Amino acid sequence: MPTRPSPRTGLWLAGTALFVVGWVLVYSQLAPFAAWAVSLLPLEPGSHAYEAAAFFLYDAPKVLLLLTLVVFAMGIVRSFFSAERTRALLAGRREGAGNVAAATLGIVTPFCSCSAVPLFIGFVSAGVPLGVTFSFLIAAPMVNEVAVGLLFALVGWKIALAYLGFGLGVAILAGWVIGRLHLEHWLQDWVRNVRAGTAELPANELTAVDRIKAGIDAVRDIVGKVWKWIIVGIAAGALIHGYVPAGLLAEIMGREAWWSVPAAVVLGVPMYSNAAGIIPVVEALIGKGAALGTVLAFMMSVIALSLPEMIILRKVLTVKLVAVFVAVVATGILAVGFLFNAAFG
Repeated sequence: MPTRPSPRTGLWLAGTALFVVGWVLVYSQLAPFAAWAVSLLPLEPGSHAYEAAAFFLYDAPKVLLLLTLVVFAMGIVRSFFSAERTRALLAGRREGAGNVAAATLGIVTPFCSCSAVPLFIGFVSAGVPLGVTFSFLIAAPMVNEVAVGLLFALVGWKIALAYLGFGLGVAILAGWVIGRLHLEHWLQDWVRNVRAGTAELPANELTAVDRIKAGIDAVRDIVGKVWKWIIVGIAAGALIHGYVPAGLLAEIMGREAWWSVPAAVVLGVPMYSNAAGIIPVVEALIGKGAALGTVLAFMMSVIALSLPEMIILRKVLTVKLVAVFVAVVATGILAVGFLFNAAFG
């Protein structure tokens, strides 16, 4: 006979439902709260400072609330995908189907560029092909649930869906190309000497309460680490929204400037941020008339080709393989930028 949920489980589920209801109520009051809060400031309505303050007071709590809900929900989803389980699902996959599976898993698994070294070693030890591994490592930071969820909430479902599709395309194709080049001999010697082991799926024994706790832990861990970046990103977005002339920004990052997409990629590489921190900047740039493809190319390069990630990957890859990785991914991002500008022109 099926076991009945314990009273403790019922309390956790009821508490989760109350959290969601409270979240909806608070979120629905953000606009009147921001209008009230900015009215208390000694600023002239319509001035640059007033517009920047209004943007910040509305977007800061909005993005933090959205991030909390998305991270909580995906923390529960991620409880089904441990590092061991992910390696096991990808081990033995052939290129093509393996690249698709790896990129798709990258969306819902809890790994970022900081996890590159242990993940790379783990994937190699599990016998995952090099190209499939790269598809996962590109998709995990770039096309994650935070990026898609915040884009959906801030700039609309069409842009979020297009970003999801193009981002997955970059991860799949870039990994496939790297795999076709057969560059395993460009791994660091100590990585190539790792012996492939057997990857087994761990027993799935988590209860509903365990998964809810996993969501709470994800909020504590992720939101606790990135909230400062979010505030910085929103502050930058507020300054752009309030002070940067729309005409100037449209001229620099507009569709007419063909060089704006490669310039955005070059500018994004030395920067370091995460999706939650950079998306408020994306929102402000789009609101000021910057070309969508140019802005998203900038965002993707910041997230997927950041200099800190290249330094981390250098521990497991030779300089030649790092250069190939950067060249292939950058080419994909450039293509996305130009295609977005053409599609949404």
